Amino acid sequence: MMFVSRSSTLAALSLAALLAGCSRSPQVKAAQYIETGKKHVQSKDYARALVDFKNAVKAAPKNAEAYYQLALVYLQIGDPQSAFNNLKQASDVDSTHVAARLKMAELMAASRSTELVKQAGEKAQEILTLSPDNPDALHLLAITELRQGKSTDAIQHLEQALKKMPQHLVSSVTLARVKLAQKDLAGAEEILKKAAGDPKSVEAQIVMGRFYLLQQKTAEAEARFRQALTIDPNSAPALLDLANLQFRQGRKEEADKSFVRLSQLPDKQYRPMHAIFLFESGSRDQAIAEFVKQAEADPKDRPARNRLVLAYLATNKIPEAEKVLAGALKRSGKDVDALEQRARIYLATQRIEEAKKDAAQILALKPESAMGHYLLAKVHQNRGAAPAYKQELSEALRLSPALLAARIELSQYFRATRAPKTARDLMDKMPEGQKPAAAALAERNWVLLDLGNDAETRQAIDQALKMGRLPEFLLQDAALKIRQKNFVAAQASLEESLKQNPVNLRALELLGGTYAAQKQIPQAVRKVREYVALNPKSAVMQQFLGGWLVRTGDTKGAREAFLAAKTLDPKFIQADLALAQLDVGEGKRADARKSLNQLLTANPASTGSRLLLAMVEELDGNRAVAIDYYRKVIAAEPNNILAVNNLAYLLADFANQPDEALRLAQQAKEAAPESSAIDDTIGWAYYQKGIYQSAVTHLESAVNRGSSAVKNYHLAMAHYKMGNRDRAQKYLQTALKQDPGIPEAKAALDLMAGGK
Repeated sequence: MMFVSRSSTLAALSLAALLAGCSRSPQVKAAQYIETGKKHVQSKDYARALVDFKNAVKAAPKNAEAYYQLALVYLQIGDPQSAFNNLKQASDVDSTHVAARLKMAELMAASRSTELVKQAGEKAQEILTLSPDNPDALHLLAITELRQGKSTDAIQHLEQALKKMPQHLVSSVTLARVKLAQKDLAGAEEILKKAAGDPKSVEAQIVMGRFYLLQQKTAEAEARFRQALTIDPNSAPALLDLANLQFRQGRKEEADKSFVRLSQLPDKQYRPMHAIFLFESGSRDQAIAEFVKQAEADPKDRPARNRLVLAYLATNKIPEAEKVLAGALKRSGKDVDALEQRARIYLATQRIEEAKKDAAQILALKPESAMGHYLLAKVHQNRGAAPAYKQELSEALRLSPALLAARIELSQYFRATRAPKTARDLMDKMPEGQKPAAAALAERNWVLLDLGNDAETRQAIDQALKMGRLPEFLLQDAALKIRQKNFVAAQASLEESLKQNPVNLRALELLGGTYAAQKQIPQAVRKVREYVALNPKSAVMQQFLGGWLVRTGDTKGAREAFLAAKTLDPKFIQADLALAQLDVGEGKRADARKSLNQLLTANPASTGSRLLLAMVEELDGNRAVAIDYYRKVIAAEPNNILAVNNLAYLLADFANQPDEALRLAQQAKEAAPESSAIDDTIGWAYYQKGIYQSAVTHLESAVNRGSSAVKNYHLAMAHYKMGNRDRAQKYLQTALKQDPGIPEAKAALDLMAGGK
């Protein structure tokens, strides 16, 4: 038996304890988390990488590398603000962490703020004091100088970077772009050829190939992409560029083979590329079969499922899309992604109550879900509940400032409610990375148009058009030119927009309007007919033509257009409603009533039919019946402003219910503060209540916003009740000139003659 002294045993135990303690030290823990996180990044499992790096930060709050790696993941998942915050933390913890300071400066350099760009340049200079001749810092400094218009300094620093590291590809590319901007094609090509001189650099060959594509030298470009694939047969970027080149040249079979190779690479992000190619090239059934196979191979692969659902929706296979989502939710009722997609389908198909339930379930699972609040906002929008719509959009944006759709819609809400300054503040506060997005630029341009600063608007639109002559930018260009009465130039922009999208009704409306503004009505109608003829099978385009013909007084031609729309799409209820409106306008109210009742029998949920039927009954003097119809419309659409206001007026004028009338009219006023018709209803409700001063206030506002015989009769009567006889006579005479034959004329004359 071997005996060990107590002191030796204690020493051994102490050493073991010491070693165990070391293995559990915060720095060791952080290092382990960082190592694991990097492995998850390599496999593109960013959710787990995020957890790892957060644990590293928690274990060692003074570990700059942990903050830096966490920032890189935030950049990968599209959260630049959180990335910036962590980069700053890394720099604060360790001012010598060059990579963190460099990445933070890069984010600042991408800003639209000239001050931030300037500060980014200063930070690049600071980095160069820590790491002299650092090519990344020199490149960053050059970028900030280019953005400040200092091209000479930028070229100098780019050349310095390349002198220190001739194969610094990003500097070569930037310098080549500068040469291209200076129209020095030979200089740009020479720079890139030097970069591509490294026979082992796949990236250099790809860059050179893309340069040749810009010069439309497709043969040279293809040669470079193939050279890259000779170096690395599994280079996904080279394969993708080659496949796209083959596709654009109509070499469909070759492109197909290249996309198949790309889809078979280990990197999951390229797996759907062949199916996407098939879908975009018209082989949609074959593409969907591949999407199905990929989704079924791994039911937990949500991106694969999302692609399948989107493909079904794009081919109008809504039941199939719903079946996929139902299966996902059967596996897990907490699948928020599936709930979001299903809610979007419900919204698109006007199943608003179902969409509301899904949005509510999302928020029950994730109370801080910005998308949940956004979907709930869309529910309120469909119901016409403007205040609730605004509130939910604001909450979605508070939770996720990067949710661009919510920001744009909230801006549109502010513009619609005559608050363009608020809309501008909202758009200017969006994350810097989103500002160059086409949708963001377009919305901000509309805001500037509403603000009326033509010089600033012109500059913004021109800048947007340099990025691409997109239909929306061309539409804005035309809108500004129309405001400046430059109709010929506006027509050119609108024609260019319509060439890209011939069914853009907003552009066609503006185009017709340019001729109408010059009193060239026949030319306006001819131009509208010209574009409608390009889409002979479009019920929507025929309906649009009918609307134009109604405005020009050609009711016969309008009826033909509406009938054509109905023939093209028998379920196109808007055509039926338009035909009924024509009947009403021509005094054929019995025909209108018959067709509207038939519409309601076939479509019991058609509020449009019920609303128009209420108006017909009101015109025929059947006010009690009209009130019942209006109440049914409002039960289905509580914020249908026309129905609410019309009901309020009848309650005040006929049913002797001025209190309810006033409540309803004030509700309508909140949603449409500029409406003169609603001002008239509020004033008339106050008149019926005997509160004549308030009646005069609102009725004067109504007349000032839009004079009509009814409004002038009402105002005359209110002034008479107030004892303002001269003013009462003034408005009475105006009303009599406008229309002496309506019931309000007799009521006003009787009152002022001393009658009831």
